Amino acid sequence: MKSIFLTIFISIYFISFSNDNPYSTKDNTAYISSFNVLRLGQNQKNYTELASIVSEFDIIGLIEVSNKNGVEKLVDNMNKISKEKWDYHIASYPVGTRKYKEYYAYVYKINRVKFIKSRGYFKDKNNDFIREPYGADFKINNFDFTFILLHSIYGKRKSFRVAEAEALPKVYEYFQDLDKKENDILIGGDFNLSVRNEGFKSLLSHEDSVINCISPNLKTTIGTKKLANQYDNIFVSKKYTKEYNNISGTIDYTNGNYEYCRKYISDHLPIFIEVSTDLDDD
Repeated sequence: MKSIFLTIFISIYFISFSNDNPYSTKDNTAYISSFNVLRLGQNQKNYTELASIVSEFDIIGLIEVSNKNGVEKLVDNMNKISKEKWDYHIASYPVGTRKYKEYYAYVYKINRVKFIKSRGYFKDKNNDFIREPYGADFKINNFDFTFILLHSIYGKRKSFRVAEAEALPKVYEYFQDLDKKENDILIGGDFNLSVRNEGFKSLLSHEDSVINCISPNLKTTIGTKKLANQYDNIFVSKKYTKEYNNISGTIDYTNGNYEYCRKYISDHLPIFIEVSTDLDDD
């Protein structure tokens, strides 16, 4: 479906940004994305179109990964269609319930992004999360950071989702305290809840001035007839992550073909932020 690739660029310029800055690729900037890829490796996918979408970024945190084969197939297709070379990191084991588990993974440009190490899963002593958040350290030029991914519960009740949002300060502080020299903490994912919900109040009132990068006005999920909900976001600390350029958004690849996209790509849009990489303020 040729129109999907075209609409990527249309969306970037006219729909997706949380401000009016143009999308650009510079040596001193990078684009960090989070994307719920809807059971990657299990559901039927058009991997060529999916690869075309995610190759717009420098690093992509993948949510809802069913198996390693799905990630490898995506990376193979990215290497075929892109001038860049890509690699990946995937969590060592899946998390979830006895009936259903999934992985977190990261795909990144080899020449721009350096994978440093895994930080593993959040130590969820109180069972706050159905799927524990996962973190890994990366470096792009001079900017090093911990990128945490989370796929929150949907559940039978909205209160389940709110409870997980209320526990996010624990996640932020856990990964923040792992390394006193590394203060750039990014939390990305599918929270199954609008950032306007009171559940995020504790995180957004944190003493480290944590903010949501994705505007609550941007829809990030795909319904059968239109874009539906604002569930996906990336959180950073204004106190520490001054590399964040206040540029963020989504890529709307649907071009009105909602059912096709839900079946062959995902029921979510990728979200992203722009960061400066020429200095690190840790």
